[in-house]
Amino acid sequence: MKITLCRVSLLLVVWLLGCAAAASADPIEAPQPSEAALRYYESGIFWWWVGRFLALGIPAAWLVSGAAARLRVGTDRVGRFWPLSLALFFAAYQCVEWVVRLPFRYFAGFARDHAFGLSAQTLTKWLTDSALDLGITVGIGIALIWIPWWALRRLPRRWWLAWTAGVVPFAIAAVWLQPIFIAPLFNDFGPMKDKALEQKILALADRAGIEGSRVFEVAKSEDTHKVNAYVTGFGSSKRIVLWDTLIAALEEDEVLVVMGHEMGHYALGHVLVGISRYVLFAAVGFACLHWIGGAALRRWGDAWGIHALHEPAALPLLVLIASGYMLVVAPLQLAVSRSMEHEADRFTLELGRDNEACARAFVSLQRSNLSNPRPGPLYTLWRMSHPPLGERVDFCNDYRPWEDGEPIRYAPLFREEP
Repeated sequence: MKITLCRVSLLLVVWLLGCAAAASADPIEAPQPSEAALRYYESGIFWWWVGRFLALGIPAAWLVSGAAARLRVGTDRVGRFWPLSLALFFAAYQCVEWVVRLPFRYFAGFARDHAFGLSAQTLTKWLTDSALDLGITVGIGIALIWIPWWALRRLPRRWWLAWTAGVVPFAIAAVWLQPIFIAPLFNDFGPMKDKALEQKILALADRAGIEGSRVFEVAKSEDTHKVNAYVTGFGSSKRIVLWDTLIAALEEDEVLVVMGHEMGHYALGHVLVGISRYVLFAAVGFACLHWIGGAALRRWGDAWGIHALHEPAALPLLVLIASGYMLVVAPLQLAVSRSMEHEADRFTLELGRDNEACARAFVSLQRSNLSNPRPGPLYTLWRMSHPPLGERVDFCNDYRPWEDGEPIRYAPLFREEP
């Protein structure tokens, strides 16, 4: 009798443990967005439309009002040598554009995030960063803008081919230089404070087949309460960057899942893919500038006081066409980006096989950033560089090929089993 009772008790314990395991394996659902998240989402749509209006309206106003032609006359008087006149025109254009856009940036960025409790940035820091961004843009533009304009002057029919050739080294240099010289001007980058977590991240990188990994913690808490992490750089400047807000908001296993995702971008060559994508879209864009710009000047050039694309006053026209082009091709660019982000999600799941932590991490991102997990299709098409968080949570719950004996897509990239 005692033996029978012991067996029954043992079976009962096993059954209870099985029930507990099954309960813990229940899929994690992306929560419904809060009222604040929905208001943040809807206000973002409004300000996106305002931004698109300004992107097209400001350069159009320069042309239609004749302000571009008048500014060119003034800069020609001051700088009789064409590179100097061009530099002065570019600097003046950027400064005016900065002033006109300042109220939009304040309400769409600074005030909006403060109203929803997402910003920790002071007005002084915001203004300083905005002015610094303007200074960097003007400084780099003055130093380099004469190069593409020289091609415009000397190669009136084939300048867009020269621009395409030149954009390749420019894109590589920009990706390499940005994390070393530009990003540290806005926030403090340094080694991770949690050395134990850093060692786990480096061990994860080693298992992912990534050598020479460098992990940086950036002090974003002085600016925002949002959370994020990203990969950046190229060659010797490549690095994985974690916002300190992400480290504070997520559990350790969730942070490791996010790091596995970022490592996936490196392992899958997404940095090079991104550069190639940029060059391809730029080449098509430059061709559009050539054909549409030439046609626009033939039709309206006399009314605008502009007669050739190589004139400094044609800068607003090029900006207008480029803005329209980027709006048209945005769905394709974003679709490519979402595809790469999805593969990085697959990579981190195969690397760590911690579906629950992956789903919890995306739920944490949703709550911390006031995200709408399931936005409308048009919003996804024109706005989202990542898959909607609801879809990412669903993928975390469902993707388990190792449990069914199916092949692991990225297993050849891993150095050992998890």
